[in-house]
Amino acid sequence: MARKTLNLTDKLYDYMVSVSVNEHPVLKALRAWTARMAWAECQISAEQGQFMQLLVKMLGAKKTIEVGVFTGYSSLCTALALPKGGKLIACDVNKEWTDIARTYWKKAGQEQKIDLCLGPAAETLKQLNVLKNRGTFDFAFIDADKGGYDGYYEHCLALVRKGGVIAFDNMFMGGRVADSQHQSPDLKVIRRLNKKLHTDTRVDISLVPIADGLTLAVKR
Repeated sequence: MARKTLNLTDKLYDYMVSVSVNEHPVLKALRAWTARMAWAECQISAEQGQFMQLLVKMLGAKKTIEVGVFTGYSSLCTALALPKGGKLIACDVNKEWTDIARTYWKKAGQEQKIDLCLGPAAETLKQLNVLKNRGTFDFAFIDADKGGYDGYYEHCLALVRKGGVIAFDNMFMGGRVADSQHQSPDLKVIRRLNKKLHTDTRVDISLVPIADGLTLAVKR
């Protein structure tokens, strides 16, 4: 028994990955390619990707949203978990990064499931947020500019169905979220959002200590 979440040593982390992560070959290749980039830390971990795949399957998800694509690892995780005919609306502003994503989506045979929307995510979500789309999405993943998180949340909350899940990445902000000595604008946004979600009666939440902190919000 443990009264709180264990601190993962490198040895324990490696053991966890060795007995739990079954990574698709194209995901593995994409992760290795992205690791060479200057912005490699923007990519989610393999164990987080697999956890999200499990969520998508448990939800029986067919319609999903992603805010922040980067090189497409998390998008590909979601697409691989979707059934035939499933759809992911993927929002990003960076063509160079998403061109890499498209290459790997195609290699995995999943490009037909992903609609890439290049442009500010707030505008894409606003356009999606019309009556016919509200309450029709099963899952949303938010992993983009931190200043936009609250706005993305409100749009996604309108778009997902009751019982649907919104997942927020980087809610620990590298551990700095709990350190008052750090007061960057992004940290302030995440702290406010963590407090908002904690008391938001529209959702049930759990902040899961996987990777850099993944908050799951289930729409009531």
